[in-house]
Amino acid sequence: MQGRLPQMREFWRRFRRDRRGNYALVTAIAMVPLMGALAIAVDFTELNRQKQMVLNALDAANFAAARRLAEGATDDQIRAYAVGFFNANLNNIDPTTISLDVTLPSSQAGGGLVSMCATLNYHPYFYPAAALLNGASEGDANKPITLGPCSQVRLKNTLEVAMVLDNSGSMSTKGSGTGQKRIDLLKQAAKQLVDTLAQQAAQIKQIDKPVQFSLVPFAASVNVGPDNDNASWMDVYGLSPIANENFDWSTLHAADKYAEKINGIWYKKGTGWGTEEGQALSRLSLYRDMKVVTSHERIVGSKRVVCDEYRSNNTCERSHNEYDYNDTYGPFASWQGCVEVRPYPYNVDDTPASGGPNNTGIGVGDPATMFVPMFAPDEPGDHWKVTQDPDEPKPATYGAANSWWNDDPSSPDGPTRQSNMAKYFQPRPMNAPVLGAGAGPNYSCTTTPITPLTDVANADGLAAVKAAIDLMVPNGNTNVPEGMAWGWRTVSSAAPFTEGRPETERGNDKVVIVLTDGENTYSTVNPDPAGNKSTYAAYGYTGVGYNRTSVTRLFGGTSSDIGQFNYTSSNYTSALNEQMAKLCDNAKAANIMVMTVALDMSSTDAGDKKAMEALKTCSSDSRFRKDPADPSKPAKLFWNATGATLSDNFKEIANELSNLRVVG
Repeated sequence: MQGRLPQMREFWRRFRRDRRGNYALVTAIAMVPLMGALAIAVDFTELNRQKQMVLNALDAANFAAARRLAEGATDDQIRAYAVGFFNANLNNIDPTTISLDVTLPSSQAGGGLVSMCATLNYHPYFYPAAALLNGASEGDANKPITLGPCSQVRLKNTLEVAMVLDNSGSMSTKGSGTGQKRIDLLKQAAKQLVDTLAQQAAQIKQIDKPVQFSLVPFAASVNVGPDNDNASWMDVYGLSPIANENFDWSTLHAADKYAEKINGIWYKKGTGWGTEEGQALSRLSLYRDMKVVTSHERIVGSKRVVCDEYRSNNTCERSHNEYDYNDTYGPFASWQGCVEVRPYPYNVDDTPASGGPNNTGIGVGDPATMFVPMFAPDEPGDHWKVTQDPDEPKPATYGAANSWWNDDPSSPDGPTRQSNMAKYFQPRPMNAPVLGAGAGPNYSCTTTPITPLTDVANADGLAAVKAAIDLMVPNGNTNVPEGMAWGWRTVSSAAPFTEGRPETERGNDKVVIVLTDGENTYSTVNPDPAGNKSTYAAYGYTGVGYNRTSVTRLFGGTSSDIGQFNYTSSNYTSALNEQMAKLCDNAKAANIMVMTVALDMSSTDAGDKKAMEALKTCSSDSRFRKDPADPSKPAKLFWNATGATLSDNFKEIANELSNLRVVG
């Protein structure tokens, strides 16, 4: 071995010095794999560049498509827009080498993924030649390299929740299994629900107003807020067909002070109105026109002796003193914010209000869609003596349900005595009793105003909603359909309340939570000198139709099973139940998620059992939970709560709503 080492060293010295063609041949052979590697490196770099460009274009197109989806574009419009946006962001990549697949969420209600996958067919520049040099077939060498990058955008689901809460008188009863009133238990549970969702909302920074709550306290009526007295959706001109069903403006017929109807609107006419001549007459104007004597001051030196009986010699045998007085007048009452139910079918839907000269012009739209302020007429029965002398005896009362003004004794019967309008323009005397809240013209208006949708991710908004919950006070009857109708209207994007996102916006859930502790009620009345058949509430009087000729609103749209001339409490309840059923169907058809809670109702009581069945039927299906009795079906969003379980039931509602807020 040692003898061969010098020979090997000599061989390598000669090889290095050799300038003949053998080295070039070896070098050429070595360059084949080197050039192949270089070609692969160049193509790999370009492939990565194109892949990144495609991913960037995918992300840009995905976010752009998600925005269009939220704006309400159709699926076809979104796909076309996504393809165009994607191609525009490919820069110098040939779009013909790429195909795009767009997958949109199947649910219209909210959440879900927008997915886009591109198929990139990359044709290498140098790799085919290198592959041929390495012995590959021409077909294999020219095959494109296929990549399938994808991009997903999870829609950030927003939530709008209307809490429609029973404030009827029975809510002052103690909740079963507790020592607290139902209304207090409800306040605690409702604030707990708002707090839970607010904590989640505060963690979401990339979206505006992720969770909003509204509050709709209801009893016999719903209070939309007295600040809306001149809103565009209010019937401030008395054009609605229900505006004058309890009034007869033609009874204002003095020579210098009368009412005249022009283009469907009653106006003040005559010089006796002074500067008010030409103003429209309506329920709201009536609140402003009613005056009460606030002071009655005797004028010094105005004493005069008036003889009551003369002797035969024309001397006075019996006399009395008379004086002149200066009277000061003040406003009697103001509208507290409650409105009447619109005529069917507008009482069970979300049709926007139109048809008043204050917003669209006379003759445009349908005045029946406008909202009419509640004004309970002065009912016949209490005959207040028009006198300003505090020494005069107070007049007797006759027990009418809501007699609060001076009757016109010239009216021949109860109905005309009630509908006579001249009486309201005579000042109310000082010796008439003071009216409390929810009495007089505001009879049955007992709830606090609606709180519109409010962002609870904001500390001030959260505090405002909870403060409104604390202000609730139980009083009055139960009108679930009217409460639910206004709950729907608060999450709507259309007037009266416009805080809701557009109905076409995906990724947003509109939810109405309805809680009540009893069946729907509307009260009968006795005695009934005016033929009203009921006390006054949101449906007006059950015995008084438009101009006392048509079917009353409570029975509008109800089936033949409802006796429209059966003026009993049980029949009124049946009519309200049918109105509620239609409303529930319409709301769910409009993609409103309905959750219902029956509080302290007994399954052994026939009325309660029927009410619970109606609430369960009204509720929507859960998207997440299955029916324990039949796992093949979704669970109903209905809770049969007691006072003791109400807090836990509201936690379950919070969990249901929280599932709607899950984002990727």
